[in-house]
Amino acid sequence: MERNALRARNGIKLVAGVDRPGVGLTPKDVVWERGRTQLWHYRSDKVKYSPPLLIVFSLISRSYILDLTPGNSFIEQLLDAGFDVYMVDWGEPDERDAQNRLEDYVDDYIPAAVDRVRELSGADEVNLFGYCFGGDLTLLYAAHHPDAPVRSLTVLATPVDFTKMGPMSDIFRNSGLEVDDVVDEDGNVPPRVVVQGFKTLTPTADVTRYVTLWERLWSDEYVSAYQAMTGWSDDHIPFPGAAARETVQMLVRDNAMVTDRLSVGGDPVHLSDIRLPFLTVRADRDHIVPPEATEALIDLVGSEDKHELRLHAGHMGLVVGRTAAKTTVPEIIGFLRKRSDEVGED
Repeated sequence: MERNALRARNGIKLVAGVDRPGVGLTPKDVVWERGRTQLWHYRSDKVKYSPPLLIVFSLISRSYILDLTPGNSFIEQLLDAGFDVYMVDWGEPDERDAQNRLEDYVDDYIPAAVDRVRELSGADEVNLFGYCFGGDLTLLYAAHHPDAPVRSLTVLATPVDFTKMGPMSDIFRNSGLEVDDVVDEDGNVPPRVVVQGFKTLTPTADVTRYVTLWERLWSDEYVSAYQAMTGWSDDHIPFPGAAARETVQMLVRDNAMVTDRLSVGGDPVHLSDIRLPFLTVRADRDHIVPPEATEALIDLVGSEDKHELRLHAGHMGLVVGRTAAKTTVPEIIGFLRKRSDEVGED
């Protein structure tokens, strides 16, 4: 009876939209801007390692999944471990970004962010980290700029074999659908299309989600986490039209990361030219980036010092929740520590 009463109370709160948890709350400063894009520097008075860590987020979702809620934050754990953390957040693209191509991010935004981090920190290099499609951008950057001031590269849930991305890529490969068929008046792919595309990957997910919610609705802690995570999964941003067209043609239809047909700014680019210390983190139960889509990556990069971490987790479970806290983040921290110097070390 007590749990039923709690279910009723929490159910009313969910419907009313009250007591929603705050997200992205770790203190930070905007230290560079270009268009809608911002570079964030997270505040910390306990930095122990250099060079700084620069995170490049995905182009199509909100970055607060990495800083979900206090006590359940990937960013928070990195800061507690002693890293100096920066993140590139792409903001919310509008009509001014519709002509942005992949090369604009790979050859302009990311290099500018790297330079700004080096300027602020006084470091000669950065450790680079790419999340999801942000990982693809960092792969293109590292391959196109093999002499870039980067000490190591870590990517998480980053697809390379787009033929294994399921219905979301199949519809562009096989049905004749073009990006221009779904762009809005701003010239971008609107968030509702992105959200619906992800939902086609697991058509019964909503039903399962609500069944689990009902079973755990009595738990304040579960409901708070549910609100934060489901809020993020339905909260996407427009995909700049030109970048979307290039992604569909080069990465989806040509499957260019696997077939070695990549091109950035008219230059051929090869993942085998990436020689940095490298870590790829992938999930066995990832319904957004299936494990088959990430499997080939470890063999495509040319690094001798390369590692793969494969976890029994879902897409969000790589960065939030128990698996992230107990396995993902400690493994990433361990990898980065070995490629970092202690501050004050000769």
